[in-house]
Amino acid sequence: MSESEQIGAVPARTPPFWRTRGSSPAGVVFLALAGVILIGWVLVAARGGQFLSLENLVGVQQRSAALGIVAIGQTLAILAGSLDLSVAYLISLSSLVAAETMAGRDGNIVIAVAAVAGISAAVGLVNGLVITKLRVHPFIATFGVALIIKGVLDHLYDGPAGKVPESFQHLGYDRLGPLPVSAILWAAVAVAAWFLLRRTTLGHRIYAVGGDQEVARLSGVRTDRVLIVTHVLCSLCAGIAGLLLASRLGAGAPTVGTDGGYDLESIAAVVLGGTALAGGRGGVGGTVGGVLLLATLDSVFNQMEVNSFFKDVVRGVVIVTAVAIYARRKHGRRA
Repeated sequence: MSESEQIGAVPARTPPFWRTRGSSPAGVVFLALAGVILIGWVLVAARGGQFLSLENLVGVQQRSAALGIVAIGQTLAILAGSLDLSVAYLISLSSLVAAETMAGRDGNIVIAVAAVAGISAAVGLVNGLVITKLRVHPFIATFGVALIIKGVLDHLYDGPAGKVPESFQHLGYDRLGPLPVSAILWAAVAVAAWFLLRRTTLGHRIYAVGGDQEVARLSGVRTDRVLIVTHVLCSLCAGIAGLLLASRLGAGAPTVGTDGGYDLESIAAVVLGGTALAGGRGGVGGTVGGVLLLATLDSVFNQMEVNSFFKDVVRGVVIVTAVAIYARRKHGRRA
């Protein structure tokens, strides 16, 4: 039996970027994004503001970059039928490791990036091994690892630490024309993940494992290895986000990940993009739309000076509505 036959759960034809595999088009979230932009433009204009100004659009891109990178990694884990709740604390740890290793010296940037990559990969490896070898549910396994990292942070740090050299801060603040460098970094991570999922054997296996792990195993797929790799990649994305936030802050911070809510926010963005929490259906394109939708909502709220309580209410309604729409479409196709 050929390798393509072994992972027969994967369709022969590869859907385009804007469609999720085996699910409703990811274009739904982009239609919702267009609607939010239109409504935001009208509301802000009625108050005498400019929602579609270059400054605001750049701000949306910069604010969404870190969340976008984390959400891409979360997409890989969720597609494989898992998830990662340790990313927020790992982001904080990565920012601190980067800032303290750099210590304001340009020559230490490469060492700092390598250190963050090593620590992130190690955390992802631990997550994957606990899930696959100890058979612990991903929610409990990654939450437990998150608490371990939290304990380390609480013990070693009372506040911001380290110093990022000015040359590295260009990553968080510079632009190439209207595009922030941070947004270009996010786009590069998204394209790499899309290519992995759509054009490589590992990507096909991720969908197969998320679709039905037992069927994938009986078809010859090494399911444990696939899950471990996806968790390592997810943690590496969190590490990249930590580096980005350190460049913006100019130092590392023990609460930068949790204050941003990057664990639950990243999962929400993935779900908004149409990826099924059960795994096996979804894609990077929808996640990009989900991140931009959340970032645009925040921009509208900020310009309208909406209080935080109402922000959370609206965001919750949007997420629940999106999941309900996807569920009804799936039920309608089966009927």
